[in-house]
Amino acid sequence: MAETADIKLVVREKYAEAARRAQDGVSACCGSTCCGGEAPSAQGGSAGARGDVITANLYAGHEVADLPREAVAASLGCGNPTALADLRAGETVLDLGSGGGIDVLLSAKRVGPAGKAYGLDMTDEMLALARENQRKAGLENVEFLKGEIEQIPLPDNSVDVIISNCVINLSGDKDRVFAEAYRVLRPGGRFAVSDVVVRGEVPEAVRRNMELWIGCVAGALEEADYAAKLARTGFEGVAIEPTRVYDVDDARAFLSGHGIDVDAVAPLVQDKFMSAFIRARKP
Repeated sequence: MAETADIKLVVREKYAEAARRAQDGVSACCGSTCCGGEAPSAQGGSAGARGDVITANLYAGHEVADLPREAVAASLGCGNPTALADLRAGETVLDLGSGGGIDVLLSAKRVGPAGKAYGLDMTDEMLALARENQRKAGLENVEFLKGEIEQIPLPDNSVDVIISNCVINLSGDKDRVFAEAYRVLRPGGRFAVSDVVVRGEVPEAVRRNMELWIGCVAGALEEADYAAKLARTGFEGVAIEPTRVYDVDDARAFLSGHGIDVDAVAPLVQDKFMSAFIRARKP
């Protein structure tokens, strides 16, 4: 397994490049090095011909129609947590790894002027892009914070809902992420994230390939392990709902170009990886 410091360095560099691409008005991902290879278009489809098997078709056209083009271009997630999370007017929401800010902006609209939406990201370029997208969207109940998801810069019991979109799998210390999420949530607060998870064993060649950490694959937790870690942290009502299960052709698409024998490995990961919506509650 790659060292945590090495993972953070590679993630920061690749997402900085993704932010620069989004600012230039092109797909945020650089080949297949982000959580996918093509960002969703403002019409709700993929920005590419086939698009990326992880990021494609996550947002309905009406959801992103009035958001800045750069916010949509910088979407690198694997789900749509704002559509699945039960956000209510007046609540405080925190997005872990907020990137270009698309989920923060959507959340801010859901919670309304009496609520607040925070975005947390460690990449300066993404934070600059997100703040510019906030300005263009004209939303005042939004704040973007610089920091790491393993050390959230917010006080205890200060957030009603935590969301995240295909970011926790990139962390080399997921136990710390879950502990921090638990700390900042208020009693009764909800954990509602989209992430990539694994069912069963995964070839070591995939696990040790650093580039695939950026593709939201190699760092993914096994489904039962994900649930167990949340439970050990203290969360209740843990539920994992698959939203997209990847087949052998999908596996071949996101493994290509990483120095792996794709034809040999792809059948071994058939239906092993899935995007999922993970729910839990702080007592």
